[in-house]
Amino acid sequence: MNITILSLGRILNRVFPADSFFLLLLVLFSVGPARPSMAGQTGEDDFARSRREMVEKDLRGRGIKDRKVLEAMALVPRHLFITERQRPLAYEDRPLPIGEDQTISQPYIVALMTELLELKGGEKVLEVGTGSGYQAAVLSHLAKEVYTIEIIPSLAERARETLARIGYANVWVKTGDGFFGWEEKGPFEAILVTASAEKIPEPLWRQLREEGRLVMPLGGERKRQKLVRVRKRGGRRHVEDITGVIFVPMTGAVQSEAR
Repeated sequence: MNITILSLGRILNRVFPADSFFLLLLVLFSVGPARPSMAGQTGEDDFARSRREMVEKDLRGRGIKDRKVLEAMALVPRHLFITERQRPLAYEDRPLPIGEDQTISQPYIVALMTELLELKGGEKVLEVGTGSGYQAAVLSHLAKEVYTIEIIPSLAERARETLARIGYANVWVKTGDGFFGWEEKGPFEAILVTASAEKIPEPLWRQLREEGRLVMPLGGERKRQKLVRVRKRGGRRHVEDITGVIFVPMTGAVQSEAR
């Protein structure tokens, strides 16, 4: 039923005294139409839309083909793994600082390294270099179990809290030197290393299951680095060079071995 403002005024005038009637009209028209809240402008729907745009433009648009990887990247809330001040940049395809001279990798590199692991859903995966926990969260959508190691205690604790708060129940975070892997949880079908080294740490190679895949950047801090995928077949290494990259170097025991 349509009621004009004039007819509404006549109805209200019969019910309210004149002074109350004009006061009511003043309140009604001073409020005006409802406006979207500030939270709505930067809320979860907006972040979800930014993630979808990132997936289409920066991932699918650059050659990431694995449907499950694309779906995982569209689901994981990258903005919750960085500081609130940086959240407007969360879905730009670039690395961002997370403290302790470390970074969260750009989304394309996260998707590429994940795709190279060729996960089917039933694997046990080891990640070396937890950082913010973002890469582990992506892996959790694609593997049965994810074990991740971070050498910097403050980052390990923050990642552990973030992953638990969001609800990633199949990810376990360990504070320790990733050079030695996580022997009691191995062997692993896939290992992903998010820091560079001159060569593959032997403990990690031993913990990789036969027919497993290891993905990591090889090269020094001030030298050319390349992302490689290494398959374990008959105990031997089958190395594929993927692309040039720049990663922070592994620290800990790997530095003593390099000397």
